[in-house]
Amino acid sequence: MTRDGIRAAVVGAITSVAPEIDPASLPPDVAFRQAFELDSMDFLNVVVRLHDALGVDVPEADYSRLATVNGAVEYLAGKLGVGG
Repeated sequence: MTRDGIRAAVVGAITSVAPEIDPASLPPDVAFRQAFELDSMDFLNVVVRLHDALGVDVPEADYSRLATVNGAVEYLAGKLGVGG
């Protein structure tokens, strides 16, 4: 797995939950949940899809680390042992 693969999984998880979001419109450093008005259930579904795609368990205490696309990539890369 590469960082680009992780980024694709993050964007894919978000757009599968909210298909009206254009992947190109996802700003990398802006909290996507607030930017696109996703509720807590939508966010939980993003986390579940990331688990399904990458096999990474994300404890609730770490949810804030997934707030932005770049933050999610960094967090998940660390969990997967993917270097920069």
